Amino acid sequence: MRLIVTGGAGFIGSAVVRQAVAAGHEVLNIDALTYAANLENVASVAGASNYRFVQADITDRGAMDAAFADHRPDAILHLAAESHVDRSIDGPGAFIKTNVTGTFTLLEAARAFWQRQGFPRSFRFHHVSTDEVFGSLGEEGRFDETTPYDPRSPYSASKAASDHLVRAWFETYGLPILVTNCSNNYGPYHFPEKLIPVVILNALHGRAIPVYGAGANVRDWLFVEDHANALLTVLAGGQVGQTYVIGGEAEARNIDLVRQICALMDEMVPDGAPHDRLIEFVTDRPGHDARYAIDPSRIRRELGWRPSVSLEEGLRRTVCWYLDNRDWWQPLLARDGVGQRLGKGA
Repeated sequence: MRLIVTGGAGFIGSAVVRQAVAAGHEVLNIDALTYAANLENVASVAGASNYRFVQADITDRGAMDAAFADHRPDAILHLAAESHVDRSIDGPGAFIKTNVTGTFTLLEAARAFWQRQGFPRSFRFHHVSTDEVFGSLGEEGRFDETTPYDPRSPYSASKAASDHLVRAWFETYGLPILVTNCSNNYGPYHFPEKLIPVVILNALHGRAIPVYGAGANVRDWLFVEDHANALLTVLAGGQVGQTYVIGGEAEARNIDLVRQICALMDEMVPDGAPHDRLIEFVTDRPGHDARYAIDPSRIRRELGWRPSVSLEEGLRRTVCWYLDNRDWWQPLLARDGVGQRLGKGA
């Protein structure tokens, strides 16, 4: 297929780009190259004949129209988004602009292109979202495709709004859409302000490892390459107009996850052991959701997808990758906000 991938220089987007290019798809990667993007994430495919990159903002309608006209895609995988909850607390405006206005602009550009092409049934607008739109779970239950929306942060509210826009464009205009909501991702190329890379890099440098509250918040973790595979699977076989929730079936409390990473660091960097002595409990994030969990029955039943990498294996692979790729993460530590405590604006 001819694919447009938005946000393809980001963490999850670059994994999708790498897999799509390897699978032989013609990929146009559109990314504004904001603070969390990095073209090194797609350096391995930069020279491929079936890959192109355009630096553009998804809120720029003229640039989006030009990209559609030039590439003539069969489908778009929309991953471009502001995604860090702490940053959304301090500066929600950027999240509304990119996640809401940007998605609206992209929908309108896609609809105009689809109309000019004669409304092909094979066209797809695949919107990639998060399980955070569903709010917070108690000790029991899991999110599925019928879970009511209950966003509790500026980030999750902006993603919820974008999900609703995408579904409205299907119901009102007939634009062939797919929506996926995924649990927490981790793995190589994860920007070093998120929990797992923070733990690895702080442990490596002998710095305090901050854990919010008592570390009791529970997340369902999915290796990023598994997520990319799931997205391409849904794009190829998902039912138009449907939502698919994607999870790793690997729940863990934050404190247990941090200790697991510390144990791996003890094994691989024994000079700093025991690394769990660096754990420091800090004031919790405002509105911190207690638990996320995904019931992936639909995607397993309808499309035969399930995660292939266990949390134990994925964490080991991730720690090894960061230890082996200092040249990738070292320059990112100087970017705005990295290494600082964000999200206290409330």
